[in-house]
Amino acid sequence: MSTQGQVAVIIGGASGIGWATAALMAARGDTVIIADLDGAAATARAGELGGSTAGHQVQVTDETGMRTLFDTVTADHGPVGAVVDCAGISRPGTIADLSLADWQATVDVCLTGAFLSVKEAARSVREGGSVVLVASLNGRQPGVAMSAYCSAKAGVLMLAEVAAMELAPRRIRVNAVNPGFVHTPLTYGATLVPGLVDEYVENTPLGRPGTPEDIAQTIGFLTSDAAGWMTGAAIDLNGGAHTMRYPNIVDRLADMTAASSTNDG
Repeated sequence: MSTQGQVAVIIGGASGIGWATAALMAARGDTVIIADLDGAAATARAGELGGSTAGHQVQVTDETGMRTLFDTVTADHGPVGAVVDCAGISRPGTIADLSLADWQATVDVCLTGAFLSVKEAARSVREGGSVVLVASLNGRQPGVAMSAYCSAKAGVLMLAEVAAMELAPRRIRVNAVNPGFVHTPLTYGATLVPGLVDEYVENTPLGRPGTPEDIAQTIGFLTSDAAGWMTGAAIDLNGGAHTMRYPNIVDRLADMTAASSTNDG
């Protein structure tokens, strides 16, 4: 079955990579459903795209809310053809200092949210549809003070492989993408730490951060007929950063603190 004009649910679609993906898929003629924790932003973004686009509020960790979302979309627009999960948070901290609450919040949104996205996709996506999970460079590359995020995103990569196996009998493809440093609301905090983004770029062979559109282009491919024989894959979209090393956030924060103390003195 052709993916042209499919119903696509973009979770975390009101900003960053999700918004770039929603705009791309709407431009090619898909019926895009923008689902986001910020329901007002989702509705506003849908209004920007116009046409048959719709916005919904959802908490990706709420199983009942996720089921209601997919039931509503199916009732209003017909069978879902593609699901893209872009929801994510990161709460850095060394293992010795990271609170259990911050660990759980990160794992809940990044991994449990991906699980619920796949679970609802398994129930709602039509035969021949597709699912894309946004994982991370940190799913394969460790970083100091990134234990929760790295662990959750590594879990997303394995989840995608298991889901690809389980949903293959219905020809539903499940793939993941691994963005490196991309300027989004999620990564805004990194820009406030002097030298941190520069260190990311120094460890990126192509020499620049990514853009949401860089990632959206590949998600668009994965949700199209052109990727009809691809499932269980994880595509690195990081300018080659996986071949080098991850910045040490703790060292950069220490440098910032030392500089601040010097200036105050």
